[in-house]
Amino acid sequence: MTTVGAELKKASGAALVLSILLIVFGVLAIMLPIVSSIGVAIVIGWLVIFAGITQLVHAFQSKGIGHIAWKLLVAVFYLAAGAYLLGRPALGVAGLTLALGIFLFAEGAADIIAYFSTRKAGTSSWVLVDGIITLALGFMIWNRWPLSSLWVIGTLVGISMVMTGTTRFMMALAIRKLAIHPNVIPVEKRAA
Repeated sequence: MTTVGAELKKASGAALVLSILLIVFGVLAIMLPIVSSIGVAIVIGWLVIFAGITQLVHAFQSKGIGHIAWKLLVAVFYLAAGAYLLGRPALGVAGLTLALGIFLFAEGAADIIAYFSTRKAGTSSWVLVDGIITLALGFMIWNRWPLSSLWVIGTLVGISMVMTGTTRFMMALAIRKLAIHPNVIPVEKRAA
């Protein structure tokens, strides 16, 4: 095995461990959706506070009273929203869930409209399927809101973590296989 192969094998080993951890934490997020939803609200709260601090710093670097006043107003809004999310994460989850439902509903409607406006150009029917499913998800969240608030975000984040972890795991296995057997050409490449 070459030096590059050894380095790839070592890096893929670390990637395998990280992807397994991501899958495990994703499963935990699915099993404990309320805890993970509140955790997401707290993380978003901190991110919004950091954005508010950045806006505040940027306001004092701006020129002109109008720009300064506007950026200060935006900074205060960010800081207040972030403090609210940190102070009342369960209520913040309700707002985030409603925003997610509205976003999914709008995205699904846009995908369906895009499909029908471009279907004569040979657009894939997967765009329509994606739009219908996304629209249905948005409607289901909105229909059960606020009762669904405590579990929706945590469950979706958990599913995303499991899917991302699985994807990373498979990629790391492929890299590891390539590092061990560098002369093996995938079947798809042989036909070309």
